[in-house]
Amino acid sequence: MKKIGILFGQENTFPWAFIDRVNEKIKEQGIKDMIAEAVSIDTVEQAKSDEYVVIIDRISQDVPFYRAYLKNAAITGTAVINNPFWWSADEKFFNNALAESIGVPVPKTFILPSSHRPPDTDANSFRNMKFPFDWEKMFSTIGFPAYMKPHDGGGWKSVYRVESPEDLWAKHGETEHLVMMLQEEINFTHYFRCYALGTDQIHIMQYEPRNPHHLRYVIDGPPVDQKLLDLVESYCIKLNTALGYDFNTVEFAVRDGIPYAIDFCNPAPDADINSVGQENFDWIVENAANMALEKAKQYKKGQMNLTWGSFVRDQIESPKAPKKKTVAKKAPVKKAVTKKTVAKKTTAKKPIVKKKAAKK
Repeated sequence: MKKIGILFGQENTFPWAFIDRVNEKIKEQGIKDMIAEAVSIDTVEQAKSDEYVVIIDRISQDVPFYRAYLKNAAITGTAVINNPFWWSADEKFFNNALAESIGVPVPKTFILPSSHRPPDTDANSFRNMKFPFDWEKMFSTIGFPAYMKPHDGGGWKSVYRVESPEDLWAKHGETEHLVMMLQEEINFTHYFRCYALGTDQIHIMQYEPRNPHHLRYVIDGPPVDQKLLDLVESYCIKLNTALGYDFNTVEFAVRDGIPYAIDFCNPAPDADINSVGQENFDWIVENAANMALEKAKQYKKGQMNLTWGSFVRDQIESPKAPKKKTVAKKAPVKKAVTKKTVAKKTTAKKPIVKKKAAKK
């Protein structure tokens, strides 16, 4: 029996709708020996085969035990969405650097040292850092107002709008051990949040991040130029192809016609009907069910069934060996026999015949 599982926490609407829709599709398509269910974990033994061919992960970012469980499941063949190894390594500051390298516009951003020293460190732990820190360089590059946010956070937690250096330092002190980013503010005319499934299925939603959480998804918003939407879609595909996320959201703020990628490290994005609305909810349930079924059909026992982004693949693919040029063989050139070459041929089969001396 092939099982498709979903691992989740406090959310209720998406997981159960996903399970129901996958099971409906299994029945409609006449697929035998396959079922979708909520993941059930008993004991977890290292390197033992897992019972799920596909798992949608919605909670491991908050529960380290689940992350360990998913890595173990992945190494035994489960297609985990999203890849738990890459998710553990990825963070928002790196995302910005990657976006720049593939030509997707992002806000100017600096990373800040934590306000409080990490546990078990002292002044000697920071001998490689210059003091005083060059705050002026950052301020002149970023400008004010600006945004300060965790370099690997999510869910709009610990996000600050800062108005001045004094305001920044006061709020930075509240962040304690968090490593924060300082990012320029993009005064936008349009804002979009986009579901991205399978790296290339894109659903663009109008979004207003300044509204209360339950009012951020814009229903029946004004029409948007199709060229702008096409550009947003192409940037979504480029980002998720590089990152390798099967299930993600990407946010764009549009300034002067240019979409700036604001946040695109959301491997467990909001999918609750009460916040995203019925139309967006129906899209994510339907297409997530299709993706999970496709992954289950492609499942191959005894191998890793994870998605890796082009950034990782490009680093590990061995370069192609250059083709050897075929050169026509030349006939061996007979060397003139000299006294030196004769002397070297100590193993010559024929005796050396000396010339007769000339008569006087």
